[in-house]
Amino acid sequence: MNKDIEAIFLDHGNTLRVVVEDEEFASQARQGLLTLIDPTDSEEVFFAKLDERWKTYRKWSIECMVEASERELWTTYLLPDFPAKKIGPLAGRLTRLWRDKDGRRLPPPDVKPVIHELDRRGYILGIIANTITESEIPDWLEQDGLAQYFKTVVLSSKLKIKKPNPEIFWEASRQIGVEPARCVYVGDNPKRDVLGTRHAGFGGVILLMSPEKLAKEPPEGENIPDHLIQRCSELLDLFPPRARA
Repeated sequence: MNKDIEAIFLDHGNTLRVVVEDEEFASQARQGLLTLIDPTDSEEVFFAKLDERWKTYRKWSIECMVEASERELWTTYLLPDFPAKKIGPLAGRLTRLWRDKDGRRLPPPDVKPVIHELDRRGYILGIIANTITESEIPDWLEQDGLAQYFKTVVLSSKLKIKKPNPEIFWEASRQIGVEPARCVYVGDNPKRDVLGTRHAGFGGVILLMSPEKLAKEPPEGENIPDHLIQRCSELLDLFPPRARA
């Protein structure tokens, strides 16, 4: 890895945390959604509508590299047939429940030790994530005692643009005061993560992919990263301690 690297930005989903199936937890989230919204449709019909609208929103969002705010997501795209005055104030809670219905999001065992060690070795750390939530990632960092290690957390839901738009990477580098060429990004998606960082002029891009995902979606052509790893702990092999002034 380039010895001039000063900052390491990490993705969130499938990089710092992964979804772990928990049917009881997911069921409580679905019931929470129903309780907040109180739809007239049956549970099956209601969630079928939400799933279809979510797919439509996600397709548009990816094509345009744009992310709606939580309020816009629910009042405009997912629940346009409900009064905005009712849904708007609930948007943050609805987003968390919508994500929780997939299962728990937990960091793999090696994530916290690696964050501690990279910080000790002198690297500036940050997060750049495509996400519909505005509070979940900051809340997790606080709860797990990791917030102090990240100088910035740049979320598509707050910036209103998403990877691979290079502007989200430039904004992150501006916030920490490090030029893009001295930054590296660690993600999990060959298309948006490699393409975005290359267009932004980052000094390197690393993909963390499980063997299963690698077999299903192998990086090809312009989407091949500088390094490919399967565990967060492998970052320690790529980033030695930085020389301190």
